[in-house]
Amino acid sequence: MSGDTSRERLLAEAFVEVADSLNGDFDVAAFLQSLAVRCVELLGVSAAGVLLADARGELRLVAASGEHAWVLDLFALQQEQGPCLDCYRSGTAHTNIALGGLEATTAWPQFSLRAREAGYEMTQVLPLRQGDQVLGTLNLFQAKPQVLSHDEVALAQALADVAAITIVQRRSLEKSEAERGQLQEALTSRIAIEQAKGVLAERWRCTVDEAFGALRRHARANRLRLAECARQVVEGELDTEGIRRV
Repeated sequence: MSGDTSRERLLAEAFVEVADSLNGDFDVAAFLQSLAVRCVELLGVSAAGVLLADARGELRLVAASGEHAWVLDLFALQQEQGPCLDCYRSGTAHTNIALGGLEATTAWPQFSLRAREAGYEMTQVLPLRQGDQVLGTLNLFQAKPQVLSHDEVALAQALADVAAITIVQRRSLEKSEAERGQLQEALTSRIAIEQAKGVLAERWRCTVDEAFGALRRHARANRLRLAECARQVVEGELDTEGIRRV
């Protein structure tokens, strides 16, 4: 399969998932997780994450392509400083930022230092925007100092727009919820997933990436929401050795 064909297939799958958001049992947290992984596959970046604003307007990580502690730490740090916070406040993309360059080291000294210590050379931040409303950001990290082309940046923004459209669609279908109710659900789901990963990683003496992979496979195999599967793990309702064998 050629690179172009593979990219077209991945894009088609992403938009099919958007159409699925109209279903009543659609899992926003799992969709955003899948979108982050697709960003890595389509754009060749090293890591991707989706941050959404909570009811207080503070950015929170809800999905990441990888579960390494240092990656999660870089996303979490941007609640205080970093291109994601600036992008969210302004609604303007920050692209092809050299983490060792003057812009990054001057504007976000702690963030740029931590990112370089984690092995990243470049970052990209795109707003999740619907009309005039900014819901959050899509953050990309690159281990190599290679800029994204204009077309690649446009694709990254299109994926961010897909995420924003999906979230807004879900809001319109949940008329009884407060405006940010669906986002709060995604944030709550993330907490449960993090707890379950920790439980499994400690119990199995494995990495959090391996624990998360097993959790996600079990959820898919049993048609469970990822957050519900995580809750069952934390509350001791599942045979965790059975999960590991899936």
